[in-house]
Amino acid sequence: MKVYQTDKVKNLVLLGSSGSGKTTLAEAMLYNGGVIERMGSVEAGTTVSDYNKIEQDQKNSIYSTIMYTEYNDHKINMIDAPGADDFVGKAYTAINPANVALMMINAQNGVEVGTEIHSRALELYDKPKVFVINHLDHSKANFDASLDSIKESFGPKVAQVQYPVNAGEGFNSIIDVIKMKMFRYPTEGGKAEVLDIPEDEKGRAADLHQELIEKAAENDDKLMDLFFTNDGLTEDEMRAGITAGLVHRDLYPVFCVSAKKNIGVQRLMEFIVNVVPRPTECSKREDTKGNIVPIDMSKPASIFVFKTSVEDHIGEVNYFKVITGVLNEGVDLVNQRTQNKERLTQLFVVAGKKKEKVSQLVAGDIGAVVKLKATRTSDTLNAHGLDLEYNPVMSPSPRHRVAIRPLNEAEDEKLGEALHRMHEIDPSLKIEYSKELKQILIHGQGERHMNILKWHLENEFKIETEFLKPKIPYRETITKPAQADYRHKKQSGGAGQFGEVHMVIEPYHEGDPDPTMYKINGKEIKVSIKDKEEFDLPWGGKLIYISSIVGGSIDARFMPAILKGIREKIETGPLTGSYARDIRVVVYDGKMHPVDSNEISFKLAGRNAFSEAFKNAGPKIMEPIYKVEVLVPVDYMGDVMSDLQNRRAMVLGMDSEKGLEKITARVPLSEMDKYATSLSSLSQGRAMFNMSFIEYASVPTEVQAELLKAYTSDDKDE
Repeated sequence: MKVYQTDKVKNLVLLGSSGSGKTTLAEAMLYNGGVIERMGSVEAGTTVSDYNKIEQDQKNSIYSTIMYTEYNDHKINMIDAPGADDFVGKAYTAINPANVALMMINAQNGVEVGTEIHSRALELYDKPKVFVINHLDHSKANFDASLDSIKESFGPKVAQVQYPVNAGEGFNSIIDVIKMKMFRYPTEGGKAEVLDIPEDEKGRAADLHQELIEKAAENDDKLMDLFFTNDGLTEDEMRAGITAGLVHRDLYPVFCVSAKKNIGVQRLMEFIVNVVPRPTECSKREDTKGNIVPIDMSKPASIFVFKTSVEDHIGEVNYFKVITGVLNEGVDLVNQRTQNKERLTQLFVVAGKKKEKVSQLVAGDIGAVVKLKATRTSDTLNAHGLDLEYNPVMSPSPRHRVAIRPLNEAEDEKLGEALHRMHEIDPSLKIEYSKELKQILIHGQGERHMNILKWHLENEFKIETEFLKPKIPYRETITKPAQADYRHKKQSGGAGQFGEVHMVIEPYHEGDPDPTMYKINGKEIKVSIKDKEEFDLPWGGKLIYISSIVGGSIDARFMPAILKGIREKIETGPLTGSYARDIRVVVYDGKMHPVDSNEISFKLAGRNAFSEAFKNAGPKIMEPIYKVEVLVPVDYMGDVMSDLQNRRAMVLGMDSEKGLEKITARVPLSEMDKYATSLSSLSQGRAMFNMSFIEYASVPTEVQAELLKAYTSDDKDE
């Protein structure tokens, strides 16, 4: 394959809801570019993009797939992103190296929730988009309704470039208002016959042509001057204006196709080659120091690894984008993270599982390399002496979590290594080893996301696992002061153990003044602060430890031991074994024995005094509360609201956003188990949500009683 220079490379990501036709469009573009001899189909499992067995079995994209095609002396790199909500992390990966998104719209449905999900990801990366309305050959296709939904969701930046003459089962003709021609396609699709616009369509086409000229001129002052001077723009001037509009994300062109029948695809490819911005025009990457690094082939080489996969008979494959310089096969680069040298023995361009060897790749291009030693997703590799590190691939916030364990306990370590490997391949999988909950937790996007992970563990790593309901990281605190005395005494021949501790505990709030006196159960306890320590607890909140010992009733050398006992009990709270927080402890008296007192005695006395006082201090269990935002079509609003209320949600507000209803609510984490699955079921897959931690709040009385009962029962079982 020839080496393409930077100005002859275009990088696209294909986005849209499941069923919008991304994979089929990629197939048609590969066919038109001569990369494949015939188009495959999703139904038959013969497409270039969905080449993994699990994708072929499920008839759906699960992974992002890198491909390329060639057209009019240009190389078009394409990344097909899965449309299912559960695999949105793969879309983030796919967007990273692209310059422009082709946003696929199903002409039967218009803008869907998946469109909104991918659009939000595009905004994070600040990437432009071109809308492609597909399935116009379907009997239920409705181009005008689809276009209206795009305009409603994305506003006045939407610019119509084409419209179908006869959408529906007989669809074969498109009017293009850049060229002001009609394209009529043969039954089998492919190359169009270019005709004059019919008389009955000339008025509509002229109006759209003028509207497009005005939108194009708005993006460049020089073009605006030409527009007013010449009362219009030439085709080349329109192209320049549309390119500028795409670069600044001020213009969203709309095309129409039937990808399955290869209708309109060649004209779309022509637009990509002629109008879509080059890598140098809208692909400035930011490094970790906040500097913008432009695409520049004259600089020393640096590449960014945006995806890693493991493939049969090959092993690990790293996919990268060349940011600066010219990359030659056999070159040595330095991994900025590890500072180790990596030799890129062979360079490849890829079309699904097909890999074609190339001798060189230039800045702006996308390629692959195999058998690197220790390079993973988001790594930067530099020419010797270059000090660059690019920002990592973004990941969506997790919305679903499960606990996992191996069926064979002897495979604990093997499972840990496999999960670490899967996180490197899919950064949207977050792995947490919770000391608090004594569980391995996996955070992801939904049940399908987790089931794909389980499939990999069983089929590739040969580890049988089971998912468990994750425990909730409750917190324990107190609501009023309480006092307790505890004497630890043990005699078993020879030296014994003796330690007695008197303490007061109370709730602590940031900024509370130091105590001077307590009155508890009619007894006054004066506080004279001799020493004070303040601890920010790793799980949130504080512990304040005050020594108010007078008269030497407890030797100062035993005070750290008392603190140690208290801290041990704070890590396994007296109510449910959860972490305790926001407590002030005042040790004001006690007793020692000249022979039998030691550190272990006072540690045990401190721990037990704290536990007794805690239970008398109005103890309260606190639960994590999350802010949940749900976007749902109005038809499903009632069912979604009812479900949230059953989850103890407090609705904070309702609003409209891009044609969808938006519900914002506070929901306890304990009530969010499998919410992604429930929401999909309630809305027929047309709703989406995100969630983020807000705070800890007290659980209702009846919930606390249930938790205490469950903990007591578990404790007895153990």
